[in-house]
Amino acid sequence: MNHYLHKPSIPSSNTSFKHLSFSKHTSFLISLPMAPAVTSLTEASNGHETEVASIKRLAGSAALSSVPSEYTYTKNPNEQGDANDPEHSIPTIDFALLTSGSPDQRAKVIEELGRACEEWGFFQVTNHGVPERLMKSMINACHRFFDLPEEEKKEFQTKNLLDPIRCGTSANVAIEKVRLWRDFLKVIAHPEFNSLYKPAGYSEVSLEYSKRTREVATEILKGISESLGLEADYIAKAMNWDRGLQILAANYYPACPQPDKAIGIPPHTDHGLVTLLIQNEMGGLEVKHKDQWVLVNAAPGAFIVNIGDQIQILTNDKYKSIWHRAVVNNKATRISIAVPHGPSLDTPALPIPELLEREGQAPKYIGMTYEKFMELQASPAALTKPCLEHLRI
Repeated sequence: MNHYLHKPSIPSSNTSFKHLSFSKHTSFLISLPMAPAVTSLTEASNGHETEVASIKRLAGSAALSSVPSEYTYTKNPNEQGDANDPEHSIPTIDFALLTSGSPDQRAKVIEELGRACEEWGFFQVTNHGVPERLMKSMINACHRFFDLPEEEKKEFQTKNLLDPIRCGTSANVAIEKVRLWRDFLKVIAHPEFNSLYKPAGYSEVSLEYSKRTREVATEILKGISESLGLEADYIAKAMNWDRGLQILAANYYPACPQPDKAIGIPPHTDHGLVTLLIQNEMGGLEVKHKDQWVLVNAAPGAFIVNIGDQIQILTNDKYKSIWHRAVVNNKATRISIAVPHGPSLDTPALPIPELLEREGQAPKYIGMTYEKFMELQASPAALTKPCLEHLRI
């Protein structure tokens, strides 16, 4: 266990790669130069670094009555869907039937899982076995971190994308046109577990929580493999899951005086394989479904799960990594904890040869290591077009 002692070993960013050939199809593995991500509470301004206040501190100001101009974000009201419309209810996957049901029950759930990945890219997982008290304890531990004095959090502010522990505000204040109404904490929990030494109790709770969520994610990945007609461990082996990256990403969204004029996180897709999310009693996750933004209403104690860009690449667009965003409210603080699980950093995702053969398709994507893909998502290039489009053939 590391308490912010050192960075996990990762491949050099200057590594070059050769092309890879599979079956009768050829995919190419590329390495692109990336701009360094900036994730601290500073931004460059005329050659000088200017401090950017945490959103917690800004929102807590007694003088704040409106959204400052640099945080102003415009949404299209015509794209807002009705969360109460049954057509906009995300699918539910019963984890107990996926892992311990009868063969017929399991087959039915795997079929439902495949349909959810193909039609939605999002689903909620119930009966997963992770105690609700542990989920609440994890949320409370993260809340206590955000409640620490600003000076005490400064030691974890860093500009390096893959530092084991980092906190900040917005996402990349050096390149963003609009600042985000959120603060964040990101801790790498696998392949090497890292943790905070403060607040008290965070380390123990995060260790247990990261283990339990990884167990759930492992079973979901097996189900996804089987839904594609592959062996249960196919994707895990191809993506070097045993060395895969797991990040505990906590987001703090304080109440906003004008929630319609700000954004917690703008529309994006997730870079990994699968992400598991929980939140406190305040909702705010919206999913793009049939060209409408729909607020996700999950059952108490359920995980909200979405597949990421690596799955879309592996399945050659059969399963979709769906756009989603975080909106804010004017009532109370929302805290969410997203746990993205990805391949090992040195592993590229490439369209699965067996699926290409079966469907008679050519690969739609060139390959890129997961580390480079994450750097791409944090770079200015991601503002010009979606990350997947940079890799599309």
